[in-house]
Amino acid sequence: MEFPVQTANPAKVETACLVVPVFKDGELLPAAAKLDNASERLIGQLIERGDFEATLGNVLMVPFAPGLNTDRLMLVGMGERARCQEGAFRKAVDAAFTAIAALPAEDVAVAFTDVPVADRACDWKARMVAEAAHRAVYRFDEFKTEKAPAPRLEQVTLLISEQGDADAARQGARIGDAIGQGVATTRTLGNLPGNVCTPTYLAERAEQLAAASGGALTAEILDEEALEALGAHSLLSVGRGSEQPSRLIVMKYQGAPEADEAPHVLVGKGITFDTGGISLKPGEAMDEMKFDMCGAASVFGTVTSVLAIKPRINLVAIVAAAENMPDGRATKPGDIIQTLKGLSVEVLNTDAEGRLVLCDALTYAERFEPASVVDIATLTGAAIIALGHHATGLLSNDDDLALDLLDAGETAWDRAWHLPLWDEYQEQLSSNFADLANIGGRPAGTITAACFLSRFADTFPWAHLDIAGTAWTSGKEKGASGRPVGLLTQYLLDREADSEVEVAEE
Repeated sequence: MEFPVQTANPAKVETACLVVPVFKDGELLPAAAKLDNASERLIGQLIERGDFEATLGNVLMVPFAPGLNTDRLMLVGMGERARCQEGAFRKAVDAAFTAIAALPAEDVAVAFTDVPVADRACDWKARMVAEAAHRAVYRFDEFKTEKAPAPRLEQVTLLISEQGDADAARQGARIGDAIGQGVATTRTLGNLPGNVCTPTYLAERAEQLAAASGGALTAEILDEEALEALGAHSLLSVGRGSEQPSRLIVMKYQGAPEADEAPHVLVGKGITFDTGGISLKPGEAMDEMKFDMCGAASVFGTVTSVLAIKPRINLVAIVAAAENMPDGRATKPGDIIQTLKGLSVEVLNTDAEGRLVLCDALTYAERFEPASVVDIATLTGAAIIALGHHATGLLSNDDDLALDLLDAGETAWDRAWHLPLWDEYQEQLSSNFADLANIGGRPAGTITAACFLSRFADTFPWAHLDIAGTAWTSGKEKGASGRPVGLLTQYLLDREADSEVEVAEE
């Protein structure tokens, strides 16, 4: 999709649909005012007659717009001007592009950068527009015999009222376009069924991504024989009951001026289907356990965004992929396994398997002497109880890293919430027979899961993102959300900006 920027009079823009935001107070924004004048007060009359009420997310399509060069005019309600914050802005933009995606239109022009959002400049608004466009046209129908007509949208022109904002709009749209591509990648991987998206499939996708990168990305796949030789028995224990072989997938992106600059590492939980193993889950909604690899999917999506943006950083992306199934070879409750780090773990519940694959991946990350490590996982149902479906759970052994991730989430509007990682919680993981147990009981389940992981992240700044409540949507609109690709990509862009400041100060 293309996102050109235009500063000409909007009344002269030739497009299939011109999208204009309107506040409830009736005071028109700059682009809307120019269009109103050129169309003999068409917009003003529609509002005055009550044909359009500018409540948040309300959309009115005007099929003919006299005096304008557009085929159609779309009015989008922004609600109360004083309440137009980030969430409201995104809701209005999403409503507009949902309507646009249903049109037989290949190009539209939008004037959303006119909308005042506190502390958000033109680049942020342009980025949100680009991301929304990608969300609206996304479809997952490859297994349907009869497919609905695909959206035809190919170009979104950003109308800019201030000439000085044009470069910022271009940059914002470039970032939003890249994140939109990454989110779509993550959604597709998450939506694929478990009989297609296996650990082997993920490994092949990594190799394809590297092959198409023009040398910007490399991929290394560790199979079960290599993992056994390495000593990654914890990861292997999870997939032992499955006919699908486990994999550790390692992708490397070298973008920093110095090849030996410490990389940032992303680690994704890739349980391509989770039955719970011997600790079998209830049958209701078990189909949604194909989404248990959404942490891994978000790593793939972030790598996709990074390849499009090409930030000047070094990145290592690790995916621990396995399928958790019950059979005669499967790990049993009470079994004791040896991790790559050398710690022994008593498996009290085989449905707490995500931490068992992640702990070996975190240990593997040590060899890269990372600047930071962030793991992403649909780890605990307790995260949904604590935070619902709006915020990602964040726990970290480094307060500066935690703040960096929180800030990135606010910028991307892909927000997280910081939970404590106090030593007192570690006591819940005590085992009579091993160095630690893999569960700590019902109290503070999200925290004790992170406490388990922290035992394997003691040599680098580390953070854990529990996306169990944010990675997918249930019900009628069931499907992967693509989160937290926006947060992760912004975090990496912020690290690039920090390194450039450090170089300038030297």
